[in-house]
Amino acid sequence: MGKLVPDAKNGLEQFKSQVANEMGVPFTDYNGNLTSKQCGSVGGEMVKRMVEQYENGLK
Repeated sequence: MGKLVPDAKNGLEQFKSQVANEMGVPFTDYNGNLTSKQCGSVGGEMVKRMVEQYENGLK
């Protein structure tokens, strides 16, 4: 996989933190204490929101 643009990486990290916070998942700089279910839920919600946002832009 290629490298992300630095601004995009920062934006995705902020988005991840926002989604995790809304879901009640305690994201920090170290997330080794989280379960794969928690991480997967956050990632899945991120993808869902990005797809919805893209689809809304097509209308």
